[in-house]
Parts: sequence; C-alpha cells; structure tokens
Amino acid sequence: MSFSRDYRSPASASGWNAQASVDAGLRSYMLRVYNWMASGLLLTGIVAYVIANTTLSALFFQQMMTPSGGLMLRPTLLGDLAMLSPLAFVLVLSFGINRLSLQGAQTLFWAFSAAMGASLASIFAIYTGTSIMRVFLVTSCMFAATSLWGYTTKANLVRFSSFMMMGLFGLLITGLVNMFLHSPTVYYLYSCAGVLIFTAFCAFDAQRIRMTYMQVAAYESPEMMGKRSVYDALNLYLNFINLFQFLLQFMGVRNSGD
Repeated sequence: MSFSRDYRSPASASGWNAQASVDAGLRSYMLRVYNWMASGLLLTGIVAYVIANTTLSALFFQQMMTPSGGLMLRPTLLGDLAMLSPLAFVLVLSFGINRLSLQGAQTLFWAFSAAMGASLASIFAIYTGTSIMRVFLVTSCMFAATSLWGYTTKANLVRFSSFMMMGLFGLLITGLVNMFLHSPTVYYLYSCAGVLIFTAFCAFDAQRIRMTYMQVAAYESPEMMGKRSVYDALNLYLNFINLFQFLLQFMGVRNSGD
C-alpha cells in the first residue's frame, strides 16, 4: 500500500496557496482587460464601417474636388466633433476614474469606442477594404507578440518610461509642425517613429498592468479593480489604434482617385 505524502510545512503550503490564488486572480484580471479592449475595437470597427458604407457618411464627410482633379474628404461640423470627441472621453476616463462609478466608467468606454469609430470612418473612403484588413491583421500580430513579451519578460521596462514619454511628446510636436511644413521626409520619419513608439508602449503597458495588479490586488475593492480594468483596457486600446493608424500610412493601399 502506498501513500502520497506532502512534506511541505504548513507555512510553505500556505504561501504556495496564496501565490496560486494571486496567479489565478492575475490571469482573470488580464483576461478581463483584454476582453474589454477587444470589445471596444469591435465596436469601433462596426461603427466606422456602418458610417462609411451608409448614407450616414454624408453627415460626417463630404467629397470635394482638388485643384488637380482628384477627390478629397472634408469633414462636416459633425465630422469635426467626431474627431475631437475621443480626446474628451480619454481625459474624463484618465483623470476622473476615481470619481466615476463602475457602470459610469464602462458606459464612457463604450461611448469612447463608438466615437472613435465615427472618427475613423474616413479610412474606408481613403484606403481599400483589403488593405485595411491586412494592416489590421499585421497590427494584431505585432500587438499580441509585443504584449506577450512585455508580460513575460524579466527586464524592467519601467526604467524606459521617461524616454518613451519624451518620444511621445516629440511625436505630437512633429505632427503639429508638419501640418504646416507638408514635408514628405518629415512625414515618413514621423510615421516610422510612431510605429516604434507605440510598439514599445504595447510591451510597456502589458508589464505595467501586471506589476500594478500585484501591488494593489490585496487591498483594492472589487469595484475599484473593475474600474481599473476599464482604464487599463483604454491604454491598450489606444496603443493598438495608434499602431494601426501608423502602419496604415505605410502599408495601406489608397483607393483610385485619392
């Protein structure tokens, strides 16, 4: 007759059980975050496609003839509001997350995703549907690979956060300046830098979310953790959308006449 024996001390067994509980909680939390992000992207894509392919497009954009005989899209007043509104949602979710209820944070995230879809509807008029899908798949693969690396790596990516923020601010300034310069070279370098910076942010945020959970999971309330998951999903969502837009500038195939 054989018996299985557990030679661990009660203290070590208790520590192992506690660690297993934390690991299970972390997996559940990360799954919740990525589900929120994926759901937001799905809503954004549906709204963008519907607006671009129905009569709703006339409410947001109008086609105008360029001096060279081509066509260009010009946003209407509603289109301008649609392009600016995501920034307002981001600011509210970022700075007001502690004052919002869980349901309020979730509702704002859905509203933000829909507003982002309205602001991105014009890409269906500028680029072919096939190239949009191709770039979306490439973005998904890059995002998944870098997020997985950031989540599992032992390297401390936090030490690079100041450099990444400097790069982000530099990117914003360069984009604003080139709105007046219209330099193809600056535009190309700007796009290259955008891909690199937001690829880095995909890895950085995956590690940041994991490390933050380990620090706060023991004492934060379920409601606060729920709101935190929405905020973390928002960060991942923004990384994905920005990476997608920069890659689209490289790989997107424009419709004839654009």
